[in-house]
Amino acid sequence: MSCRRWSRLNLRQYEYALAVADEGSMTAAAERLRVTQPSLSQQIGTLEKHLGVQLFTRTPSGVTVTVAGRAFLAEAKIATTASRRAITAARAANGELAGELIMAVHMGLGARQLPQVLGQLRNRHPKLQVTLHEEPDPADMERLVRQGTLDMVLVHRIPAGCTFDIHPLGEEAYVAVLPKGHPLLSNGAALRLEDLASEGWIRFRRASLLDDYLARLLANAGLSPHTVARASQISTAVRLVAQGLGVTVVPASAIPEGFEELACPLLPSLTEPVLVGVRRNPGSAETAMLDHLNQQNWCGTGLL
Repeated sequence: MSCRRWSRLNLRQYEYALAVADEGSMTAAAERLRVTQPSLSQQIGTLEKHLGVQLFTRTPSGVTVTVAGRAFLAEAKIATTASRRAITAARAANGELAGELIMAVHMGLGARQLPQVLGQLRNRHPKLQVTLHEEPDPADMERLVRQGTLDMVLVHRIPAGCTFDIHPLGEEAYVAVLPKGHPLLSNGAALRLEDLASEGWIRFRRASLLDDYLARLLANAGLSPHTVARASQISTAVRLVAQGLGVTVVPASAIPEGFEELACPLLPSLTEPVLVGVRRNPGSAETAMLDHLNQQNWCGTGLL
């Protein structure tokens, strides 16, 4: 491909193509990008003409990415990420934190701490945008790591293939959650998993890290309690427990406000490490986020 042809491509066209791939629809991508659908279609057509390949296959229900499209989009993602980081670095060098910081967070982790951190960052650096990928399953997390789009991760375990610098923050305690008025809540004593063996359990979506963790806990204890429901959000699971559907075990800091009285400590105590991973050669935005994360309390239940 000639240099002249490449010169007519621009990062905005890359962003358009990435949005179409994410949404699987020209119409949905146009709404997300706040452009008209004909204008977006024209830009994609122009991009395909310049590249000399078809990026998308049009179908009655939307679009699908071609083999050539997948190859192009993988590099386009790297290019747009590099551009974003270059802009952030330039502005930071001028004393202004701006641009976008992208972070992936495991389910329930930092549910109380992160809002405080983001609020503090917003007050000090109003032009800095933080995008969170919440609760990606292991496959999604590894994909994000491979794409090189993440600046930071907040996790219990470092994803496969991640070469980030790791900073331990503390430990996350787990607690049992029982319906209000449950006899096991009345004495305030710590519970063993065996105490909950006959209860119906609220579990989480299959393949999620939290459900994998619970499955290991139960298997190690030789337990196979009845699953009565599955939830994709910890707050939903806690509310189902509050309605008497069953019991569950969740990170203490992820329990929604107003439901703390349903939590009970576990014996032996169950904890997992809280780790923040930061990309090599971080910019000022990552450093600022890390400083605020380090100022939070990551030890203990935060509830009991």
